[in-house]
Amino acid sequence: MSKTFYITTSIPYVNGAPHLGNVLDSVYADVLARYHRQKGDDVRFLTGSDEHGTKIQRSAEAAGLTPREFVDKNSAKFKELREVLNLSWDDFIRTSDRERHWPGAQKLWQSLEKSGDLYKKSYKGLYCVGHEAFITDKDLMIGGICQDHQTKPELIEEENWFFKLSKYGKEIGERIKKKELRIVPESRGHEILSVLEDGLRDVSFSRPSKNLSWGVPVPGDDSQTMYVWAEALVNYISALGYGSADESKFQKYWANGDEIVQVIGKDNLRFHAAIWPGMLLAAGLWPKKGITVFVHGFLTVDGKKISKTVGNVIDPKELVQKYGTDAVRYYLLKEISPFEDGDFSYEKFEQVYNSDLANGLGNFAARVLALGEKAGDIKTLKDSQAKLILLKAGATKVFVEKTLEELRFNEAIGAKAIGGLISFGDAYVNNEKPWELGKEQVIGNSLLILEQVAGLLKPFLPEAAEKILACMEVTGSNTLKAKKCPPLFPRIEPHI
Repeated sequence: MSKTFYITTSIPYVNGAPHLGNVLDSVYADVLARYHRQKGDDVRFLTGSDEHGTKIQRSAEAAGLTPREFVDKNSAKFKELREVLNLSWDDFIRTSDRERHWPGAQKLWQSLEKSGDLYKKSYKGLYCVGHEAFITDKDLMIGGICQDHQTKPELIEEENWFFKLSKYGKEIGERIKKKELRIVPESRGHEILSVLEDGLRDVSFSRPSKNLSWGVPVPGDDSQTMYVWAEALVNYISALGYGSADESKFQKYWANGDEIVQVIGKDNLRFHAAIWPGMLLAAGLWPKKGITVFVHGFLTVDGKKISKTVGNVIDPKELVQKYGTDAVRYYLLKEISPFEDGDFSYEKFEQVYNSDLANGLGNFAARVLALGEKAGDIKTLKDSQAKLILLKAGATKVFVEKTLEELRFNEAIGAKAIGGLISFGDAYVNNEKPWELGKEQVIGNSLLILEQVAGLLKPFLPEAAEKILACMEVTGSNTLKAKKCPPLFPRIEPHI
């Protein structure tokens, strides 16, 4: 019986068009989804868009659009990334969807109410529109500026609903220590444990609807609108039918699922490792086998934070149009550490493209397939070299599986694993000289190496892997036929 594997991304806030930093979640999640499908697991891969809140409301007004028109326009751009980056998600949830998302968000609210963990009180504090949250003085720079958004927060006094998050700090900490809430890397787990040890504060869970009309109404209280991130977190289960007439997917993939992985950026750590677990515990929705939260770093461009003001925003669609989907996926997976901040520059990208893809994988595939086409039908006898090749490929596969289970994508595709197998294949061709007469078996072995490389590359570079395998055909029990392929990664001139 196959194991269930449910993987989600944090859902991007659609107050603007997607940029390169927005796609890390989806690329990482896509590799894991494809890998688990290859293993035969029953996979559910969810992404979506976060569409409510003050920031959306104000951005829509500035654009001369209604909030609905504004989110429809921007959400469509994020949905387009499926084709742009060859993503294999099964579902795309929108938090403005009144039929699919709102019932789940409101049902969870009612569960919190039943548990006695919601209360109403007046509150005065500093509200940062960028954060869509109240912040404290310690979050401010000199001059009272928010250090993340470079804007002054607004002093607001209003009556809100609050969630008793403070009640669940100890239990969340215990679940982290027992790995029932597994946070990867461990350094992020230590980070949130430190926050928990200091004590969690109760958090505001609503805004007055007179100030925020664009959002999910608080059930039973028309004067309040649910806080954007409070209801947005529920997308992970509302997309599975929680709150609907049919909750079978919720029961299968969440409540009783075998493995749940949530992919987030480090700025979302507190939401997913403190507030969301608190909500689940209060509502009695903790999954039987726990949750893994994979926390990746930020992407900078030329060493600087991605910013419209700086002018270094990179549109992933334009990058793909110029270099190709798999080239962009490769750079993000190989050159960016999954656990730390990483940097993108056109100069580095093109160096990596030419060395690893054009001169590496692309050149190896072109040489071997051209030799295969010239040789015609090749009898693939299992000689001693073929056995050694399969042993090498088998060891590489074991290492790739191990590193993927540990979420070390860069190592799985790097020089010690798939990259090493490509280098091994290049060296084999150079040393054995399959272009000489009577070297049919060497050509067959070279094709065997390429076939193994393509199989391992499927979760990472699905397009390139499919193209390679489409150029090879087993025509009999031990007969192989190959044909030339168009260049996988044509060499590019340096960017100016």
